[in-house]
Amino acid sequence: MRFRASQVATAVGGELVGDDVWLDGATQDSREVASGSLFVPLLAERDGHEFVEAAMAAGAGAHLTARAPGSSTAVRVADTGAALLALGAAARDSLDGPVVGITGSVGKTSVKDLTRAVLARVGPVHASERSFNNEIGVPLTLLNAPAHGPVVVELGARHVGDIASLCGVARPDVGVLTTVAVAHTGEFGSLDAVARTKGELFDALPPDGCAVYNADVPAVVEQAGRARSQRLSFGDAGEVRARDVAVDDDLRASFRLESPWGRIDVRLAVHGAHMVPNALAAAAVGLVLDVPLAEVAAGLAEGPASAWRMALGTAPSGLRVLNDAYNANPASTAAALEALAALPVDGRRVAVLGLMAELGDLAVEEHLAVAARVAELGIELMAVGTDLYGVEPLADVEAAGAALDLDGTDAVLVKGSRVAGLEVLAERLLAG
Repeated sequence: MRFRASQVATAVGGELVGDDVWLDGATQDSREVASGSLFVPLLAERDGHEFVEAAMAAGAGAHLTARAPGSSTAVRVADTGAALLALGAAARDSLDGPVVGITGSVGKTSVKDLTRAVLARVGPVHASERSFNNEIGVPLTLLNAPAHGPVVVELGARHVGDIASLCGVARPDVGVLTTVAVAHTGEFGSLDAVARTKGELFDALPPDGCAVYNADVPAVVEQAGRARSQRLSFGDAGEVRARDVAVDDDLRASFRLESPWGRIDVRLAVHGAHMVPNALAAAAVGLVLDVPLAEVAAGLAEGPASAWRMALGTAPSGLRVLNDAYNANPASTAAALEALAALPVDGRRVAVLGLMAELGDLAVEEHLAVAARVAELGIELMAVGTDLYGVEPLADVEAAGAALDLDGTDAVLVKGSRVAGLEVLAERLLAG
């Protein structure tokens, strides 16, 4: 999105110092500056103001600042974080296409990726990069979107009220709630609080919008009742549903998609039977936004997964590696274990699991439940960096790599929360 520095100053209530230059997009990372973009220095582990000089040298056209400005074009504000939110809201005013907001305990990024693939069948679409789903990522997604065409944003939460706050910036026309499950309960305190927070998305939808929700999860159905908009359900009990689901040897699901718009056969590009509900959610969004049914199916057949999310590969030895190391909670870990169990291999199946973070008082119970499921499925368990699974853990990725003794007849799942950093192990296993 293109805008002038003076427009930035007006939107954030700041003072323009320097030339009224044209800007294109924004970033908070000095390593990702594009020519003519706005650099937003934020206070994190380090003060982003330390990187202003590097950002400007890399080609940024201007920057926000909460300090005395230097010689480059700047917009001076009291708080750069608050200014970024205000600027994101202003960018939303300039969009003429629909905004799709996606939240849920699991599946946000997968649904985002599939929704982008579906909408891209009929025209340009902009979507959140990686998991840009917080008070930084959401406004940046809007600022980097073109003025025309749909925009797909992830909406994450760590506290009650977070979704409502993000919706105040993104103002979604279509809202998707994937599911409610045990995740981040350490912050929320209870599963009910998680559900109510996710339901804030439906409060924010306009009357002419649409709430897309999982009909197979009672807590989600309850939250959908908050919507003033029209509603469209997906799942086994939903209006958009899958029949005759089959999974091939590469864990790709095929099914017959049934909907109020008609029926069509679908074969997914992504891995795992648990991706079927995610595909149904994306299909529902596409259908609501007038994507023809045939194009919906084509988009689902093309839809790629983000890095380290149910990525199935084969090492030179023949070892099958299921890299789902981007994040982990009990629901997503259970789904990944089912996928590992479904892989047709002659040898062993091994799950290398790291910590499932932010579970609070449920941490011990949920890790032991996962360990029990591993045993039920006949999978070998290797824990890395945590003893919560009830087995002696390996200290780190290096120790795990040294301890693994796998050959071309085996399959391995690598999964853990971001703090575990297990994607490094998965990539080494794939490289052989």
